[in-house]
Amino acid sequence: MDVALVIRQRLDELGLDQRDLARAADVTESYVSQLLTRKKAPPAPERTDIYDRMDRFLKLAPGELARVAELHLKEELKRRIGVAAPLVPELRALILRKCDRDQREQVRASIEPQSFGDLERLVALTLLHVARLGADVLNVTAKRRARLDAAIASWGWDPTTFALTVTLTAGGRKRFEYVERDETNSDREKGLMEFLRDPTLSGTASADELEFLKGLRFKGRRPTAFYYYRELQSLRDPLHFRALSG
Repeated sequence: MDVALVIRQRLDELGLDQRDLARAADVTESYVSQLLTRKKAPPAPERTDIYDRMDRFLKLAPGELARVAELHLKEELKRRIGVAAPLVPELRALILRKCDRDQREQVRASIEPQSFGDLERLVALTLLHVARLGADVLNVTAKRRARLDAAIASWGWDPTTFALTVTLTAGGRKRFEYVERDETNSDREKGLMEFLRDPTLSGTASADELEFLKGLRFKGRRPTAFYYYRELQSLRDPLHFRALSG
């Protein structure tokens, strides 16, 4: 999790662009562009009030971006020395405890170098989805963790395809596929894979919605991950569909 990702996601959700954000934050559009493309590191929260202005404009909780920036900067520092404190330690402990025993050390080695990396986000979102607890992985209360613990028996990971298999305490399994291989259209596959691997974009998609998105075909165009995200939102908008006649 980093500042650029949070800002891009909120701009997309609100239908705004970086020019609007630059004006609201009283900085140049070039500065915002460098921040969002990670060419410029986020400033330390104690040295600027830019995060307060951005929070208000992006309709985030007060102090949210400063908190993310501080964690991101700490993670970068710790990454240089090979250590990263977990962003949500209680949730990480639950994820590791529920992981299939024979994969636990492999998963631990994959997620511990980052405070909240791609795999950890993907697993957290998937388990919360299966347990029907929403998708707010940064605010999993003790009560929600208890419900999650009770609902999930175990989970397994295929590191080649990023597929997850979740075993429910009540019985039954659910499998989630996140990669589609299509040798005939590598450009389409690249955007789709980026979408599927980013849980902030695809984490709430149902199996039927993913099947629809994977079936899209293009000629002479290269869709991005955000194209698939917008397509997913359009698919969910009832204004885009007519009711079936009886």
